[in-house]
Amino acid sequence: MDIMMPVMNGYEVAKTIPIIAMTANAFTEDRIRAKKAGMDEHIVKPVDLGLLIKVIHKLVECN
Repeated sequence: MDIMMPVMNGYEVAKTIPIIAMTANAFTEDRIRAKKAGMDEHIVKPVDLGLLIKVIHKLVECN
């Protein structure tokens, strides 16, 4: 995410769209850290496509 965008900076954008963390870090503390950073979901790599689709549907329905 480019932080220095002209109309809406990256910090503002991050507040308006769902963010899914995708990482190999699968411990509980990693999930907690992602949530504290403002991410909406946390998915472990390698990504399970079915789970990713389910998470996307959930986030789209909430917004």
